[in-house]
Amino acid sequence: METYRMWEKTPLLEGEEPVLEYYPAAEKKTDCAFIIFPGGGYTNRTPYEGEGYAEYLNAAGIDAFVCEYRLCPNRFPIPLLDARRAVRFVRANAERFGIAKDKIVVIGSSAGGHLITLLANYRDPIPGEGADMIDSEDFMPNGTVLCYAVINHSLEPENPNVYGCLMALTDGKDMEKVYTDLLVDDRTPPAFIWHTYDDTIVNCINAISYASALAAHGIPHELHILEGLEHGSGLAYESDHVHQWAALMLEWLRARKFL
Repeated sequence: METYRMWEKTPLLEGEEPVLEYYPAAEKKTDCAFIIFPGGGYTNRTPYEGEGYAEYLNAAGIDAFVCEYRLCPNRFPIPLLDARRAVRFVRANAERFGIAKDKIVVIGSSAGGHLITLLANYRDPIPGEGADMIDSEDFMPNGTVLCYAVINHSLEPENPNVYGCLMALTDGKDMEKVYTDLLVDDRTPPAFIWHTYDDTIVNCINAISYASALAAHGIPHELHILEGLEHGSGLAYESDHVHQWAALMLEWLRARKFL
């Protein structure tokens, strides 16, 4: 694993510096690459949703990057700034890493899933952009993979977990501006979405609502609601049934010519 600073001088830096961790596949089989955004409610980053995914992708011959984006007390749009920069950094260095600029897929779990839907749908310029030539690259990913993602607090307004996650991002102010099912448009990238019916932390209605928004705009997507396991199951090695999401994702990537 190699670690890269994404900026020579990180904009709006207070506290930890965001970095990209590069996990090259030992036997690379594709010029597709993944950028991984672990979950953790915007207050921490869960290792098995970062390094764990990278190792799984490496075993499939796919290069992976884990984005260690900034957390609370950093608020919106700082994590989004880091996510945009991660895609731009990988694109700007595509030749160096031996990957294709048009085969960059992002994967995020829980809050990380929310972050990649912001990346895929929030269009407005944000402070800190335009620092150098890397920022001239497009920040839009070519594909997205959502793992039990937070989408919209209003879908389950009594749920303190979803509220707490988005409050950590927005400080509770204008939270509706980050309800990402409401931001989907005709330019949103294709998505592979999975969730579990048994998730009591983030209800699977979030996944269904995002898929419905994609369908309304004619965006290609695949949705799986699996039975078994609670929130945060990651690769779900303890359940053969839920674990199948990872193989289904790879098949989806092949069908869309990423692999």
